[in-house]
Amino acid sequence: MAGEWRPTAAPAALKLRATLLARIRAYFAQHDVLEVDTPALSQAAVTDPAIHSFSTVFHGPGLRHNQIGYLHTSPEFPMKRLLAAGSGDIYQICKVFRDGEAGALHNPEFTLLEWYRTGFDHLDLMDDVQQLLTEILQDVKPVTEVTHWTYRDLFMSCADIDPFSTSVQAISARLQQQGVAPIGMQNASLDDWLDLVMTHVVEPDLGDGLVFIRDYPASQAALARLRSDNPVVAARFEVYLDGVELANGFYELTDVAEQQQRFEQEQRCRHRLGLDAVPMDQRLLDALHAGLPDCAGVALGVDRLLMIASGAKALDPVLSFTFDIA
Repeated sequence: MAGEWRPTAAPAALKLRATLLARIRAYFAQHDVLEVDTPALSQAAVTDPAIHSFSTVFHGPGLRHNQIGYLHTSPEFPMKRLLAAGSGDIYQICKVFRDGEAGALHNPEFTLLEWYRTGFDHLDLMDDVQQLLTEILQDVKPVTEVTHWTYRDLFMSCADIDPFSTSVQAISARLQQQGVAPIGMQNASLDDWLDLVMTHVVEPDLGDGLVFIRDYPASQAALARLRSDNPVVAARFEVYLDGVELANGFYELTDVAEQQQRFEQEQRCRHRLGLDAVPMDQRLLDALHAGLPDCAGVALGVDRLLMIASGAKALDPVLSFTFDIA
């Protein structure tokens, strides 16, 4: 139609984006964190069965014929290669791509801020996240309330469920009491059920303000190390602002053998779910073998941050153009 060429974001939203990006860069410059740029296209893909990569095929000279490439879902793997090579503290603002994600809070292409601080653990990085958000939002949407929860305490408080000792049957019964009718969960794992509790029971109860959730179950560690004093708990945190999930951070796993085991476990899970196997990132494993420095890293959704800061209820008003599937 004739009006479909127009942007979805008003000029005020574009100016707010420019302002916040400038403030983010100023914050990291002040703290001697180096801005880097890594490729968006890779021969490897993320193995996490819950995250789906876009793929394409390279037909030109110099590579294997019909080489499949994957658009990155996060710049994490090449940034860790930079860290292993001695980059020191780094950050990146980039476009990332995830297939199968669209809606009020999701767009297949979105802007991600990711950074790594050497010598930090996840608790240190939580303080860094709070300081960044407090400074860049101070005259836009001031951070006035900050709450900290452990994953267990939050589930106990909001859903009366201990996520470290519960069962699928207990979660199902609790959800029914809450009026939530699980659909398509016949072959779901315990973590899938916990995610359902998180989205349908816990998140609606978080309220406004900045909320940190830490100490996730080891089965949800992703790329985080396990706590040395409590190996059933992952040194991982998530950040919510006004009830919207905003960031995900790890005290990064540096053990190459453990990382390879997790990749292989995810490949087996993909097979069980009928998903295609994808190439593991061997270069990341090589970097871990060479030695990743002790560090913590976090990824923050810039578009969601803009949405919250502007008072919008969905991403469309802060995106210049949304994904065109016409």
